[in-house]
Amino acid sequence: MTWVGILLLIICIWVAFKVVGVLFKVLLWGAVIVGLWWLAAPFLGLPRPF
Repeated sequence: MTWVGILLLIICIWVAFKVVGVLFKVLLWGAVIVGLWWLAAPFLGLPRPF
């Protein structure tokens, strides 16, 4: 493998970690929103999500 291939591999791994981090944050925010809805829905007269 040349140095260009190794550099490209390192960049791809770094980008993959960044993408996984963003997806994890999106999932956590989704869980927070669903949790708030679950707690607030009965008081606001809205249906529960599940």
